[in-house]
Order: sequence, then structure tokens, then C-alpha cells
Amino acid sequence: MGRTSKRFRQVREKVDRSKRYDLDETCRLVKELATAHFDETVEVAVNLNVNPKHADQMIRGSCVLPNGTGKNVRVAVFATGEKADQAREAGADIVGDEDLAEKIREGWLEFDVVIASPDMMRIVGKLGRILGPRGLMPNPKTGTITDDVAGAVREAKAGKINFRVDKTGNLHVPVGKVSFDEKALAENIMSFYEKILQLRPSTVKGQYMKNLSVSSTMGPGIKVDLADLRSRIR
Repeated sequence: MGRTSKRFRQVREKVDRSKRYDLDETCRLVKELATAHFDETVEVAVNLNVNPKHADQMIRGSCVLPNGTGKNVRVAVFATGEKADQAREAGADIVGDEDLAEKIREGWLEFDVVIASPDMMRIVGKLGRILGPRGLMPNPKTGTITDDVAGAVREAKAGKINFRVDKTGNLHVPVGKVSFDEKALAENIMSFYEKILQLRPSTVKGQYMKNLSVSSTMGPGIKVDLADLRSRIR
């Protein structure tokens, strides 16, 4: 196991690892313990009681965070004609069809999200070996294959996050920056939490969500009291 820095050890000592913090305490602590010299990303990690080997327990979806992610999201869109014009007007960074596919095949990957109209999947499907491993392949479950490409672009720019459970039942998503105020972070975390609850498979018995923790890029994980989160659902 790698050695931890003196800075990290000092910061970690401020977190009681046996405690589950309420959401307000969590947001205050994650900001206080972010001591790196850049605007660290705040991330949520969730451990679910699911078996991703079963198709009905493969938790996958998207969520539009009310306060965005704090990141300038670069959006590439596969569309032609009127849909291409709508995507550009909505703020897409690059729009194309065969020309965009060729650019990607040549190694250009300066984008964070790929959106495609359904008729473009004959082109995009051939890029699976490039986009798939990077988590960039459009998918109807995340709203990135759609006739409403303009709406999808606006959502991506506004702070839409896509997520997919890994083989161990964990989810990791960005929910903002440490420069966000505590209220904005709390609202983003709650939006993601509620979305995960909505995706609970009917075949999961007993406890669905085992643990949820919040951390900054260079900070320690802070375990959140799930009962407190449940009490905040309106």
C-alpha cells in the first residue's frame, strides 16, 4: 500500500471514521478539509447491494444537478440538417456526422459527452471500441441517443451527470467543486441520492444502499448518515 502524505494524514485525523455525519456537517467538512492549491472536485461514492451480473440490477442512468458540476462540459453531437443546427444553437462544441467520426478515429477526443440522433447510430456504432471503454458511447438510458439533441446539449451543459455501477456495486460521481457553497453541494448530493433511490431494482431484497461517502479530490472520505438523507426527501 502506498504511503500517504503528512498533509493527508493531518486532514484525515479531523474525520471520525466511525461516525456517520449528517448532510450539513458533511458539506462543511468537505470544504474545510480541501487543502490542495486548486478547486477540488467534490465526489460522491455509493456502495449498493446489487449484483451487476444480473441485467435487472445494472444500475445506470443520469441526473441533472440543480447547481451544475462546476466543470465546462465539452459536447460533441452527431446530427445532420435541422437537428445539427439546433445542437449548435444549444451550445454544442462540435457537430458532425462522418467527418466527426473520422476525426475521432484519427485520435481526437477533446470532448466529455457524446450525443447522437437515432439515425446517426449507424455511424456512431462503428466507434464503439474507441468511445465504449471511455464511457462516452451514447445510450438511450442516459438520454444521449435522442431526437431532442438540443435539449440533451442544454442538459449536459447545465450539469447532467451519467453514471453506471461497477462490478463491485459501487458508483462514483462528481457533484460540484469545493468552491460551491454548502447549500449548493447539499442540493446536488440530494438530487443524486434521490435518483439512485428511484432506480432501485424490484429484485433487490433488504438494504439497497449500504454506504454513501463524500470526498474532495485530495481529501478523505466522509461517511454520510443515510437516515438523515432519507429524512430530507420531500
